[in-house]
Amino acid sequence: MVVDFDEALAMVQAHAVSAPRAVEHVTLLDCVGRVLAQAVKADRDQPAFDRSTRDGFAVQAAALAGGVAPKIAGQVRAGEAWTGVPVSADSAVEIMTGAPLPAGADAVVMVEHVERDGEVIRLLGGRSVRGGENVVPRGSEAEAGQVVLTAGTVIEGAEIALAATCGYSSLRVFCRPRVAIVATGDELVELNAKPGPQQIRNSNSYGLAELVSRAGGEPVRLPIAVDKRVELEGVVRLARSCDLMLLSGGVSMGKYDLVEEVLEALGAEFFFTGVKMQPGKPLVFGRLPATSESPAQFLFGLPGNPVSTQVTFHCFVEPLLRAMGGAGAQGPRFVQATLVEEVAGKAGLMRVLPARLTADRVRPEVRLVSWQGSGDLAANARANCYAVLPPEKERFVEGEVITVLLR
Repeated sequence: MVVDFDEALAMVQAHAVSAPRAVEHVTLLDCVGRVLAQAVKADRDQPAFDRSTRDGFAVQAAALAGGVAPKIAGQVRAGEAWTGVPVSADSAVEIMTGAPLPAGADAVVMVEHVERDGEVIRLLGGRSVRGGENVVPRGSEAEAGQVVLTAGTVIEGAEIALAATCGYSSLRVFCRPRVAIVATGDELVELNAKPGPQQIRNSNSYGLAELVSRAGGEPVRLPIAVDKRVELEGVVRLARSCDLMLLSGGVSMGKYDLVEEVLEALGAEFFFTGVKMQPGKPLVFGRLPATSESPAQFLFGLPGNPVSTQVTFHCFVEPLLRAMGGAGAQGPRFVQATLVEEVAGKAGLMRVLPARLTADRVRPEVRLVSWQGSGDLAANARANCYAVLPPEKERFVEGEVITVLLR
């Protein structure tokens, strides 16, 4: 069944909702790039005290603003507690950034805003101070027991720091889905082999492994599957040990394109067997049934041409893979940009073409990369995105805003 692009994406996203998700406990620094499987809560108020945000003097704001010249009663630094008498209208405490506000004070006046005469300070002319100034109140960032990170959050540096300040040395995260990568075709050889005149190196397997890692999965590269039923079925059975199976090549209509045939013999259910897009039309999405040895397994049969492989990965595989990693149902990463040239569309097909996005100005701009078709890896490497041209139009003009697929 060949479907429209939007219909294919909707099918993938619908199945992403029910994708299996396993959980494990991981030390904090090993959580980077993972997805939280638990809520992170503040173990105490944040900040745990009224905190000064400036070097200066803790004072009663109304008294200082009213002309009182308070006497400095002492000093408090970050990590210390003020043990003297509470601040009064005619007293002040020298305070450092990050220190707790002494009792009795309601503001911090910056050291640059006062004149110091021995142990007495006065507000400089033209300066003012108000209650609460340069003070972060206790619990204003988070109260004890408050959820500060929810399950489903992708963990990066900011989240690591927040979890650390809440006292978490480890977290429950969703497991990285193990993704079997099977490149098919008699024309393929491995990297350390010298290709014959009609052979090519197995680039898809390596390209897909990087994309899988970046999308939160654990790539499992399997041997090249030649275009013979027995050999292909053997590699597919090896791939059953993983959470998701990706096969590249062998999904077109040629005499030796055997992937669908082998999968069907193993009981696969196909949700679609092609998408109205260019490149990437011969794309298969389905599921193998559970057996006594393996649970049910989602699979994609990706086109063999390497640009098609990567385009279809970003459009369809990545959303499912991120969902399996705990991030929930998501779509491809689309943004809007302005075309800087006229571009031809293609009636009836969604075109997803290598392009370069320039985002160093208020309105991002996009320009197509010259290419020689879906086998042109050099052009794909020169690109940093894909221009998405809907099937409804056959011509897109300079200055038109279009959708861009990030990668």
